[in-house]
Amino acid sequence: MIDIKAIRQDPERFKQAVVNKRITCDIDALCALDDRRRALQTELDQLRHQQKETSDQIALYKNPKSKFYQRALTDGQTEEQLKAKGQELVEQTTQLKVKAKELEDEFRQVAEQFEAALLTAPQLPADDVPVGEDESGNVVARTVGVVKPFDFEAKDHVELMTQLGMLDIGRGTKLAGTRNYILAGDGVLLHQAVLRLAMDMMIERGFAPMAVPVLVRDEMMVGTGYYPGGEEQAYRCERDGLSLVGTAEVPLTAYHCDEILRADELPKKYVAMSPCFRREAGAAGKDTYGLYRIHLFEKVEQVIICKSDPEVSRQHHMEILQNAEDVLQKLELPYRVVNICTGDMGQGKVRMFDIETWMPSRGSYGETHSASSFHDFQARRLKLRYRDRQKNIHFCHTLNNTVIASPRILIALVENHQQADGTIGIPEALRPYLQGRDKIGVSGT
Repeated sequence: MIDIKAIRQDPERFKQAVVNKRITCDIDALCALDDRRRALQTELDQLRHQQKETSDQIALYKNPKSKFYQRALTDGQTEEQLKAKGQELVEQTTQLKVKAKELEDEFRQVAEQFEAALLTAPQLPADDVPVGEDESGNVVARTVGVVKPFDFEAKDHVELMTQLGMLDIGRGTKLAGTRNYILAGDGVLLHQAVLRLAMDMMIERGFAPMAVPVLVRDEMMVGTGYYPGGEEQAYRCERDGLSLVGTAEVPLTAYHCDEILRADELPKKYVAMSPCFRREAGAAGKDTYGLYRIHLFEKVEQVIICKSDPEVSRQHHMEILQNAEDVLQKLELPYRVVNICTGDMGQGKVRMFDIETWMPSRGSYGETHSASSFHDFQARRLKLRYRDRQKNIHFCHTLNNTVIASPRILIALVENHQQADGTIGIPEALRPYLQGRDKIGVSGT
């Protein structure tokens, strides 16, 4: 959510952000709703003051023992006149109540419309974010590792893992429909190994491990910016007002919602391994083949909650990006870091980097990680704040990034490390998690 004061101070800048981010938001209509909301609030405040004054006067006219009442009699007014005046004030109060009820109803309606419109306002992208309409406007920041050609006929991950008893898509589809799968044998062990490697690395770097709910209240999805707008991508339990999360970012970021933290507690650094659920509505083509775009996966997610300092946020953004790169380097996989353009980054993000890992069967790099900085966009929605040494209260900044997501990463892992004899080489960093083995397959040791 955006501070309406910031929008009113520079509406043209936010209008440009709407265009650059390709989102639907009417800044002029939002400001008009805010004008009406504030005017109604002023009118209500004045009316309530008038109601109080009238009620106080009625009390005077109804108390014969009061100094006011006795003075009025001394001044020549009769009791009948005083009673009539009191009744007139009672009738005025009734009319004021009716008017107040009408204003309250209108204010409530306008306030709801204003809050809904404010939820559509974009976070301003950083000045150095490339401007572009879609993924074609993304800019490769750097490429790490060398793509090695095979001197044999390479297999894709589905063929390779199926032959080695690691993957069963047919029965997964039978059990749960398309884009489902079953990992088996070494497929499970490799899946768990990459997740544990990522968790262990993050814990060593000072991130607090968390086990979090993956079925959360819709308010948490709104708070982290997934609603409104992302409902079609989520599995929802409408009857209970709950949603299955597509990332542990949601419960980790919302963990301190409605709280005021101390400045000396920040930054908060959390990491969680959780199942993730995504409907992937609208996905088509090669992205639906194999393990690339599926409904259920597991992910290790890192989240940082820090002070509202753009430079501090930038430093943490580089930190979480490097954490993910270090995991890929331990997995001995070639990858590239992509600076995401305005039209591909989403409503709430200030800056976003993707990491794309080389996948031989696709003949290209495929997205495996996403690192995002939100500044106070999520914190305002979640009422996530901190108090500085001067006792001033600020909204926090939030950041998140994938450490590893599996089984998508298995595509790159098994395809890049496959051997001519049909086995899969195991990177050295994973061997302690796989009983010291250096290969998967009949020739493995």
